[in-house]
Amino acid sequence: MINKLIKKIEETKAPVVVGLDPVLGYVPEHIQKKAFAEYGETLGGAAEAIWQFNKEIVDNIHDLIPAVKPQIAMYEQYGVEGIKVYKKTVDYCHSKDLLVIGDIKRGDIGSTSAAYAIGHLGRVQVGSRNCTVFDEDFATVNPYLGSDGVKPFVEVCKKEKKGLFILVKTSNPSSGEFQDQPVNGRPLYELVGEQVAKWGADCVGDTYSYIGAVVGATYPEQGKILRRVMPNAFILVPGYGAQGGKGKDLVHFFNEDGLGAIVNSSRGIIAAYRQEAYASYGPENFAEASRAAVKDMITDIQEALKTR
Repeated sequence: MINKLIKKIEETKAPVVVGLDPVLGYVPEHIQKKAFAEYGETLGGAAEAIWQFNKEIVDNIHDLIPAVKPQIAMYEQYGVEGIKVYKKTVDYCHSKDLLVIGDIKRGDIGSTSAAYAIGHLGRVQVGSRNCTVFDEDFATVNPYLGSDGVKPFVEVCKKEKKGLFILVKTSNPSSGEFQDQPVNGRPLYELVGEQVAKWGADCVGDTYSYIGAVVGATYPEQGKILRRVMPNAFILVPGYGAQGGKGKDLVHFFNEDGLGAIVNSSRGIIAAYRQEAYASYGPENFAEASRAAVKDMITDIQEALKTR
């Protein structure tokens, strides 16, 4: 799957992933009203509004980007109906030839971790049938419980030719409370990065490993270090846009070949119509605003990479 991701990045010239992380407050009123008229002000109504919101955005941006990243918690908060929409969104994005990074951040141990890996990236045995469940192409994994939480995912990825992005240095302000703590004179995140490189050493596509890392755009200096520590890992870079990251902050996440990283923006894209720069589109044309925001993000990153 890493080979397909790289091919699509090269085709689109866009090392960009859009986070489909909807909350009801992002969904324009006209969509909410229509969904509530059909399903009532229920969890099902909320899920329908989110589905229509997602679908319109995907319809307007799918030709510009290689991948999307739905955050499962944003769907889980609406219960079973929300989970149905998560799966519906994954399938719809696949129908548009988009790769899907399931932002699930799982990190458990033993059989529990194996069950998560099977459910999201593998196949579960049901009688005589082998069934896919959520069927994302990549998943995010929390490694801070140790190898027990990661190895089951690695095994499924090897079998299914899929991929991982393992949390190394996250974009949130308090990440340093643990991730920056010194261990034998080095920050913990650096040791985790080394372990990611080891996990990925025998999981290599044509050029890059399909065991990648998550490193926040808000920490460019750490990104520079981790790029050296994990030379063959693709880095998923959250924190662009709404969290403050800009194209100029990102050049160190990329290798000299212009590859090696894919940059995520979530609410900066899907809620673009609420920003001053795209307010002229209005709520009725929210998806066109998202398309304009994607184009601006691509240009920002491309221009930054030219100056490296």
